[in-house]
Amino acid sequence: MKTFRRVLWASVVVICAAIIWLVYEIGQTNKEMMEIPLGPEFALTAGDGSEITEAALREKPTALFFGFTHCPEVCPTTLYELNGWLHQVDPDGDKINAYWVTVDPERDTPEIMHQYLSNVSDRIVGISGDPDKVHAMIDGFGIYYKKVPLDPNEPDGDYTMDHNAAVFLLNDGGVLKGTIAYSENPDTAVQKLENLIKG
Repeated sequence: MKTFRRVLWASVVVICAAIIWLVYEIGQTNKEMMEIPLGPEFALTAGDGSEITEAALREKPTALFFGFTHCPEVCPTTLYELNGWLHQVDPDGDKINAYWVTVDPERDTPEIMHQYLSNVSDRIVGISGDPDKVHAMIDGFGIYYKKVPLDPNEPDGDYTMDHNAAVFLLNDGGVLKGTIAYSENPDTAVQKLENLIKG
């Protein structure tokens, strides 16, 4: 009976040690994953026609937004507000970058993105390019987007796009540090951007 109890207690100790080790390993893995840059490698086109890659999102703290030029409300509102916040937290424009990636590359060419943004912001760079490459980039970021026909009876006719409305905040290594929600309190949004710049 004593031998059985010893074996039982030894088994309990081994199981407890294994659980502690597993918890530690999971914690370490999660910590490492929190430091991995968000998104895939990509090579797309900025509004000025130059190539832009994932390296641009890792040079400085970055505000990253996904949308489309035919967007009726969410995108123009977010771009207008973000432009104002950027000028507030970084008047000289040398501490934080901002990019707007189209979820509708079939209509939003780099030139159209540039023309659209030139009427809204002098701080936000548009990103577009080959539709297949743009979709691959967006999918790599885990962004939700969906083409929605304006007339259900004409699926190949005019359409709008459903998509994520948050601004993603990346540190200077491309690691996700937070988001700014659509209709975020302006003071909160500014504080988040200031915190991102400070690191």
